[in-house]
Amino acid sequence: MDMAVGIIIGAAFNKIVTSLVNDVIMPPIGLLLGGVDFKNLEVVLKEAAVSPAGDKLPAVTLRYGLFINTAIDFVIVAFTIFMVVRAMNRSANLRQKA
Repeated sequence: MDMAVGIIIGAAFNKIVTSLVNDVIMPPIGLLLGGVDFKNLEVVLKEAAVSPAGDKLPAVTLRYGLFINTAIDFVIVAFTIFMVVRAMNRSANLRQKA
């Protein structure tokens, strides 16, 4: 039961951190860098085209802006988990000494 609660809380926390990064942290950073929206940063490797059969072929891109957002998400989650585990260890140490 504890594990199920942890998974549900973790999923909710992930959504909060993603929103924090995408909606609170990245816009001011983008503004400081000249109005850049990190979600749209990409390098086009191959332009979109139309195949001989008439099908639209999408562009091939490296979306490094989304990677930057995801990396910042990870750092925030990892730091938060580190702080929680650290607090739990300190609390366990205090209980053992008492």
